[in-house]
Amino acid sequence: MKPRIVYTTGIGPRCPNCLRPAGDCVCRKGTPGKGKTGDGIVRVSRETQGRKGKGVTVITGLGLPSAELQVLAANLKKRCGSGGTVDGDRIEIQGDHRDRLVEYLGKQGRVVKRAG
Repeated sequence: MKPRIVYTTGIGPRCPNCLRPAGDCVCRKGTPGKGKTGDGIVRVSRETQGRKGKGVTVITGLGLPSAELQVLAANLKKRCGSGGTVDGDRIEIQGDHRDRLVEYLGKQGRVVKRAG
């Protein structure tokens, strides 16, 4: 029997369906999040979970290498006038800047959806 993890901070990417780590996903093949690298749509959403009520704007689906993601994150943080970070393959910007970021990324020629 595998020991059950009670708390950890280093899980990494999660399956959007079952919320388990990507390597431990139990979803059927063909469901969203299983074997899909990306659909070419950049999603801009807002999250507060695990941040004591403080909201961050999360940008996912960019499909860029780490170095380019860092440069884009720096530009977006300057554009919004706030802090943020790159966490894996997603960019987190402090505060609610969804409208501004959707407009900016759309002008760059990306397909952008406001999620959440």
